Amino acid sequence: MEKIAWIGTGVMGHAMVSHLIKAGHPVKVYNRSLEKTAGLDAQVCLSIEDVVGDVDVVITMLGYPKDVEEVYAKIFQHQNTKPLCIDMTTSAPQLAKQLALKAETYGMQVLDAPVSGGDIGAKNASLAIMVGGNEDAFVKALPLFEKMGKTITYCGASGNGQHCKMANQIVVAGNVAAVAESMSYAIKQGLDPKLVLKAISGGAAGSWQLTNNGPKMIERDEKPGFYIHHFVKDLLLVLSEAERVDLELPVVSEVLSSYQTLVDKGDALKGTQALIKHYLD
Repeated sequence: MEKIAWIGTGVMGHAMVSHLIKAGHPVKVYNRSLEKTAGLDAQVCLSIEDVVGDVDVVITMLGYPKDVEEVYAKIFQHQNTKPLCIDMTTSAPQLAKQLALKAETYGMQVLDAPVSGGDIGAKNASLAIMVGGNEDAFVKALPLFEKMGKTITYCGASGNGQHCKMANQIVVAGNVAAVAESMSYAIKQGLDPKLVLKAISGGAAGSWQLTNNGPKMIERDEKPGFYIHHFVKDLLLVLSEAERVDLELPVVSEVLSSYQTLVDKGDALKGTQALIKHYLD
C-alpha cells in the first residue's frame, strides 16, 4: 500500500481522503486549520515539511491557484522520496503545466486531476476525475482515483485535466442558473415548486443540478456543498482561458456577474444553490 500525504481537508478533501484511509493506505494529513482534520483516522501533521516526508504519493486539494503555487514550492523543497504528486484542486491550466515542468527538475511528476460532483460525490466516492500529465503516472495513480471516483478520464498532457474541468464548469454555470430561474419562475407563478421539480426532473430538463440543488433552492438550504467564492474563482479561470483562444462565453459572463453580486452582499461562503437569492430576494 502506498504511503500517502494529503494536504487540504476542507469540504471536499475531508471526504475524499477518508476513502483512501478506509482502503487501508497509511495516510498523513495536513490542513492550515487543524480542526478540519477532526474525525480522520490518520496521522495529523502540523507542517507541510512533516507531511511530505517519507511518502509515496502527495495529494493536494486546495482553494486557489496561489495556494497551489505556494504549497508546491514547499513540497518540492521538503520531500525526500520523490513522491508522485497529484493536484486535485481546480486551478489554472498554465500553472499545472509549470508545476509539471518544475517537478521534472526534481525527478518528480505532478498530475493535475480536478474533480466534479461536489460534496455528495466526494462522500459517495462517485466523483468525476479529469486527469492531465504523464500517462505512466496516471496508470500508477488510477487505483487511488478509483477509490474516490466513478468516472475517471485521462485527458492527455499536463494542464488538460484543468481544461476539461473548465469545460465542466461552463456546463455547471448554465445549468445551476437555469435551475434557479426555473424554480424562481414556478414560485412567482404560484405553483408548488416541489411539484414542478418532480414533474420536470423526469423529462428533458433532468440534470444533476436539478436533482441535487433544486430541492435545496426550494428549501433555501444554503449550506455549502461547493462554495460560491470557489465557483467565482473557477468562472474567472474559465474566462481567462477563453480569452487566450479568443472565445466569447456570454452565459458564463452573466452567471459570474450574478454570483459576484451575491459575493458583494456577503454570501461568498454559501453554497452555489444560493443563486436563487439573486432572483427572489
